Amino acid sequence: MNLLDFFISPAHAQAAGPAGGGLLTFLPLLLMLAVMYFLFIRPQQKRVKEHAAMVGALKKGDEIVTNGGLGGTISKVHDAFISIKVADNVEVNVQKQAVATLLPKGTLKTL
Repeated sequence: MNLLDFFISPAHAQAAGPAGGGLLTFLPLLLMLAVMYFLFIRPQQKRVKEHAAMVGALKKGDEIVTNGGLGGTISKVHDAFISIKVADNVEVNVQKQAVATLLPKGTLKTL
């Protein structure tokens, strides 16, 4: 027996190969990735797709609210921008992607 064995226990080699199999060690990681996909990635992709469809369907006369909280009626639709009538003789140009919500007809008149 060596003097160092008294202070430090000797390390012994384990048998070669994984104990539970290669796939079994990665199963918790794969399960966590699947849960993350269904809880975070998939719903976000669905929201992006719905927003793109809503922005693509905008037309003159629609009532909208922008991401900044500005509400108005669409007066002109261009390729990347729309003109919003927010008050009498007041028109604002915003990017189509800035539209947050499409309101039902007549909503702005009731405010």
